[in-house]
Amino acid sequence: MVLRQRIYDIDDLWELSHQDVMDPRHYELIDGELVVMSPPGGRHGQLQVRLSRYLDIFVEAQPLGVVTSDAGYHPPDSCHTLLSPDVAFLSRARAPQPFPETYVPLMPDLAIEIISLSNTDSQVRGKARIYLQNGAQLVWIVMPRRDSVEICRLAEGGGMTRETVAEQEILYGEDVLPGFELALQRLFSP
Repeated sequence: MVLRQRIYDIDDLWELSHQDVMDPRHYELIDGELVVMSPPGGRHGQLQVRLSRYLDIFVEAQPLGVVTSDAGYHPPDSCHTLLSPDVAFLSRARAPQPFPETYVPLMPDLAIEIISLSNTDSQVRGKARIYLQNGAQLVWIVMPRRDSVEICRLAEGGGMTRETVAEQEILYGEDVLPGFELALQRLFSP
């Protein structure tokens, strides 16, 4: 007898993540496979708050859209993949109205992932590829141990290009957030 591994969907994930409010784990889905994540560490949390603050202040002043932190996003045509970027931006033109109480049924314009001690670079780059292939325009991978940010964009043919911005340089919002600039020294300062 062959036993099949269970394929999860976003409804299963919603139910699972709301069963025990004392459970600190965080869940994502990749092609129906449940990915269990533990809470991030202090440095990760600090960078997440800083990025959220810088982006939210910029976006609110324009107003350009919505900035979220740890919200679940899934491709509109797939209920078997759900990612929750550490920080994300969704333009006003694309943001559902009213904004969902549950998972957002599309990928953000900008997804930001902060590499934790429990992640590998390749795992996070795999998530970046999923974001980009499903509608995100830009992904920033924050690398705290290197004080740098890797910028990922979709390449022709569905591949991904990567460019690294070091601590002494400036991170730009490009076409996704025109006019946004962040000197990485401000982000990575103690």
